[in-house]
Formats: sequence, C-alpha cells, structure tokens
Amino acid sequence: MTTILSLSGVNKHFGALTVADNVAFDLPEGQALGIIGPNGAGKSTLFNLIGGALSPSSGAIFFEGRDVTRKSAAERCRMGIARSFQIPHPFTGMSVYENLLVAAAFGAPGSGGGREVCAEILERTGLMGEANRPAGSLTLLERKRLELARALASGPKLLLLDEIAGGLTEAECHDLVETVCGIRDAGVSIIWIEHVVHALTAVVERLIVIDFGRIVADGKPAAVMADPLVQEIYMGIAVDDETA
Repeated sequence: MTTILSLSGVNKHFGALTVADNVAFDLPEGQALGIIGPNGAGKSTLFNLIGGALSPSSGAIFFEGRDVTRKSAAERCRMGIARSFQIPHPFTGMSVYENLLVAAAFGAPGSGGGREVCAEILERTGLMGEANRPAGSLTLLERKRLELARALASGPKLLLLDEIAGGLTEAECHDLVETVCGIRDAGVSIIWIEHVVHALTAVVERLIVIDFGRIVADGKPAAVMADPLVQEIYMGIAVDDETA
C-alpha cells in the first residue's frame, strides 16, 4: 500500500519545553487514523507540524514521497494537505458559499474546486440550505460543518480534523460521523484528533496515543483502548472535553 504521509524522528522544542518527541509514523493512502491524548499532550502541535504552521526542530516530514519539512502551510495546501481547526474561524462577513470559493481558489491546482464542486460539498456537509447565509450567523454545528466544508473545497488528499465533534449533541455527533465516513469512503486519507472517543472509533481503523509529545501506543482502536497504559493516561479525562 502506498504511503501518503511519513514522519521520521520529528522533534519540536520551545526552549526547554519539548512538545514533539521523536515522533515517527507512516500513514498509508486512504487510511483513517485517530489521535488521542490528554490535554497538552502535543496533539495540535503535531497537526501544526504536519500542516506547516510550525517547522520541526529536527526530523523530516514527507508527503507523497516528497520532503515537505520546510514547505509553508500554503504550499502544503496546494499539494493536497488540508485541515480544520478546533475553534472555527470562518470569514464571517462572507456567505457560506463564498467561504468555500475562497478555499477552492487557494487549494490544490486541478482539484476541480469550482462552483459545481463547492455546491456538491455543501450538499455533502449538510450546508446547502445555508449557502447564502452570512457565515457569522451560523450555529456551532453549522460552523463546524463549514470548517469541514472549507477544508474539502481545497481538494485534499490528506484531511486533518481537529476536534470537530467537541461541543456537539449526540445526534449532531452521529450526523458528523456519517459525513466523515463518507469522506473516508471516497478515498481521502484522514487524521482525526478527538476527545469524543466513541465518534472517533466509529470512523478510524487505527489509533495513536500521544502523551508528553511522544507516541505511547499505535494500533487497532480496540487493542489500543484496552492497553493498561492508555487507560492510565486517560483516567479521569472526560472524552467530550473540548480542550486540546
């Protein structure tokens, strides 16, 4: 199976603080990978390293066999890496549809991110009825759906999802899981950070646990969650906690 993303000995330090400690893993093309860990474990930092918002102190990141370690977030987006953010920040003065058009304009060339594709994404993410509404007037669920839709509009091969289920009701979470499953089944590779573990394990086929910037477990979700070390790390942590 082709590897779409590879991290090799990735470290990130802020002075004496280590937030990524020798992180290494490969992501096969088309795989859905979940990442969990306690607050402050380094999960969002890992996304910032993969997406290009941060550069590693050492180590290397490869996407589709190309070294992207020093490439900017914009360059990686054009290559096919897209992400959502834990706290949605849409262009509030623009309509939902216009938000997607902006993402499509700056996404991967040749991804087909024109008007027809944006309309299809609105339909897929349940936002077609809100297409002409100002993004600033959306509910939390709608903003999270817009965050996902904007990422999709950039034409990703790899989609990074940062706690998109946090703060949703059980019914809203179920709907979101169905949407993400559809994206996975369409062949998009996914890495999903989430505290709502039951939502995560309904989608992913592999789970990584991070603690103090290090990978402490990696494998099938059921086996990872049964690991005594993982259970100890998660003791007393609410799975629907929204903070990273």
